[in-house]
Amino acid sequence: MIVLTPNECRVLGTLVEKAQTTPNQYPLTLNSLTTGCNQKNNRDPVTELSEDEVLDTIDSLKVKGLAREAMLSGSRVNKFRHVAREALSVSLPELAILTELLLRGPQSVGELRTRCERLVPPGSGADLSTTDAVQAALDALAKREAPMVRRLERRPGERAERYVQLLCPDLHPLDASPAHSGAERSPRGEYAEVDAAGVAALLERIEDMARRIEALESRLARLEG
Repeated sequence: MIVLTPNECRVLGTLVEKAQTTPNQYPLTLNSLTTGCNQKNNRDPVTELSEDEVLDTIDSLKVKGLAREAMLSGSRVNKFRHVAREALSVSLPELAILTELLLRGPQSVGELRTRCERLVPPGSGADLSTTDAVQAALDALAKREAPMVRRLERRPGERAERYVQLLCPDLHPLDASPAHSGAERSPRGEYAEVDAAGVAALLERIEDMARRIEALESRLARLEG
């Protein structure tokens, strides 16, 4: 099985995410890819990668057969795309789950169902709209000859079991408390569910809309000029 470094996880995860959520802006330029890697929402941990670091990571992903440079007619800048489905031999639902685990760390089936929805757009032929569908994809990844995910034992105070990706075992320490577990302790010691996934998805859509508006304004300015 392909083993990734933490930087490779972030760059590959970002390429897959943007391919699904902002297809009109994909493949990505080095600047766009660096911005996506360092965004604050939908990321755990948050990083501050430089363009040189991202470019070096792209080169290492190319060697592992996970990324390629996109040769687009009329483009004056280099752009990059992933080939993760082919290299890892996974389905779109399985790739969506791996991407979320790479970008946000260990998560429960319920969290993955909510967060993976944005990575399987309508018409893609993939379905992660139910916990059963997510569980089936997780089981398939866990039962491979070289497992890509595994279930973590439920810890005291946790309401659901979580799953972790195995492409980069050092990315998220398995004994650390989840940064986005979806549960917060109330003053009375009880656990209250927080819809962090919904907020994160909304922030992601707002960022995508802002980038599209900026691109349209730039195009309009060129036409008027």
